[in-house]
Amino acid sequence: MRRKKIYRRVLLSFFLISLAAIIYLIIYNLEKNIPNEIKIVVDREESFSFNMPLKANIETEDIGVISVNDTRVPSNQINIDLNEPFTLSSSKIGKYIVNLKLFGLINYKNISLDVIEQVELIPCGTPIGISIETDGILVLGNNEITGADGLNYEPSYNKLKSGDYIISINDKKIMQKEDLIEEIQKSQGKDIKLTIRRNGEILTTRITPVKTTSGKYQIGTWIRDDTQGIGTLTFISTNGHFGALGHGITDIDTGRLMEIDKGEIYDAQIISIVKGKEGEPGEIIGMIRQNEKNRIGNITDNTSQGIFGDVNHKYKLKDEANPLKIGFKQEVKIGKAYIRCMVDGTIADYEIEIQKIDISNSNHSKGLVIKITDERLLNITGGIVQGMSGSPIIQNNKIIGAVTHVFIQDSTKGYGTFIENMVNKLE
Repeated sequence: MRRKKIYRRVLLSFFLISLAAIIYLIIYNLEKNIPNEIKIVVDREESFSFNMPLKANIETEDIGVISVNDTRVPSNQINIDLNEPFTLSSSKIGKYIVNLKLFGLINYKNISLDVIEQVELIPCGTPIGISIETDGILVLGNNEITGADGLNYEPSYNKLKSGDYIISINDKKIMQKEDLIEEIQKSQGKDIKLTIRRNGEILTTRITPVKTTSGKYQIGTWIRDDTQGIGTLTFISTNGHFGALGHGITDIDTGRLMEIDKGEIYDAQIISIVKGKEGEPGEIIGMIRQNEKNRIGNITDNTSQGIFGDVNHKYKLKDEANPLKIGFKQEVKIGKAYIRCMVDGTIADYEIEIQKIDISNSNHSKGLVIKITDERLLNITGGIVQGMSGSPIIQNNKIIGAVTHVFIQDSTKGYGTFIENMVNKLE
């Protein structure tokens, strides 16, 4: 009898574990294959094939605006079976909520259906120099300092944290680290009041500068107020905006997205290319032509999907470039595509293979896995190298994404972001 009870418990435990595993796999599969947002162009039919046990309801007061499988739906509640291929179109711009139900019974989640105007972008692929100034003085970290009396002090301990932005000292706004250093010297060791921004919250703190053996006053904090680098211009829109990099500019020490006050992008001259190899990513080494003549535009936003801004009206593309329509997530296919970049003095399209597509929102900058297959590019760079981030990805004569990262252990492979993610930020 005791053995039977133990046997039943083991069977029950095995059943529950198996059931939990099945539910986890179903949810994981749904999250990987069902995006949180779907974009379609107004008056253009889009095809979808999710092959998922879901029913979708679109509730709208705009009766007859949305068509499913080429049939105008008169009802204000539109039902779609995601287990079968279907087409979707809308005659009106707008946002709609799509309610998903698992097996048509259990509420799963809501996704956004965004109907937009046709967007055309000029894919660039040109190397750019990037120069930005932070919105305040960025705190990198604190350190111990030796005072004039020979003792060690940590005046900023528990008062300033890595990632803070110092925006004023004694109620005087500051934008450059030299101004902060000057004000600290003027304090002559008396308390200073610092106003800081921490995770969007404004705080104040008081710190007593310490006189060091050199005779200067310090608060024991590492700071930064600007940064520069080389990247790739992804696109210019037909109304004069640009997007670049495909990922945000993060501080090398804190790893956080930098909050910027202003910035510029300039033409960059490639001096040399360090080829990538296993365990060591390569790099484009360039010189920023930082003058008004070579200024491409002004940076207005630094986001997780790249940097964005306005193009200088005097800027002209080096080569003839025609606008391309954007391709949405649902249009991207496994297989051949191209990246556009300039690694040998001229802009060229190089063949790649899209190996994996992740339309979920788990990581916006890693929606695509790509592999460089063009021998010309492999001979020059060894694959994807630092500085190529932002290179536009083109498939079926549409711009569908941008290169974002390289695989450290295999420089022929890397990640890309969907262009619609960048367009979201541009909007």
